[in-house]
Amino acid sequence: MSSSTDFLLALESVSVSFDGFKAVDGLNLYVDKGELRVIIGPNGAGKTTVLDLICGRTRVSEGSIKFKDQEITGCKEQEIVRRGIGRKFQTPTIYEHLTVFENLELSLPRGRNVVGALFWSRTEEVKARVQEIAAMIYLPDQLGRPAETLSHGQKQWLEIGMLLIQDPELLMLDEPVAGMSVSERQKTAALLNDIIKNRSVIVIEHDMKFVESIAHRVTVLHQGKVLAEGDMQSVQANPKVKEVYLGH
Repeated sequence: MSSSTDFLLALESVSVSFDGFKAVDGLNLYVDKGELRVIIGPNGAGKTTVLDLICGRTRVSEGSIKFKDQEITGCKEQEIVRRGIGRKFQTPTIYEHLTVFENLELSLPRGRNVVGALFWSRTEEVKARVQEIAAMIYLPDQLGRPAETLSHGQKQWLEIGMLLIQDPELLMLDEPVAGMSVSERQKTAALLNDIIKNRSVIVIEHDMKFVESIAHRVTVLHQGKVLAEGDMQSVQANPKVKEVYLGH
């Protein structure tokens, strides 16, 4: 195993097999602090599995995952969240019957024990934090609305807000603009470019125009391995990428 790393996140020789099929195969992936990394690749390339491995949802068969130079392989999901990794899934998981304010408020980290939860109150500090996040995610005027009445795009933003309010150092988003209108996609790109001022973000996405508008670096996965990595232009010009990806 390599010694200490300066990367926020380092995956080294990571593999995972499901019934003999290697979904991720000897993967090396390094993400810097303050970086917006986009992972692309054809269906079945292992993109979502990589996020599952990082957040502890799926166990690594072999290899090492380090976050802030600490080994997190084998940690439980909640432990990984506490260390500062937030994950958004493809379908928004929000509390439909609660208001936007309540959704954000519930996501605030607070006393982790029962007593802390019992004496939780809606202080000015809490209100200010909720309003600050609501403004970032374009929902400052929607705080009193039940979440179920939001548009699809607004629900996606609310879920991003529910992660942001926990102040993770690494945020992972699985297809955040799927099903969004063009204007919602543009706003989401602006939101992500704003978010990375003090954290790193990994995005899985199929929409190439959107990827171009946000990515610092692009990693192309194919059959569980890194096929290519670099800026968007070099990746798009790569003949191997054209063959497996753009040719489809």
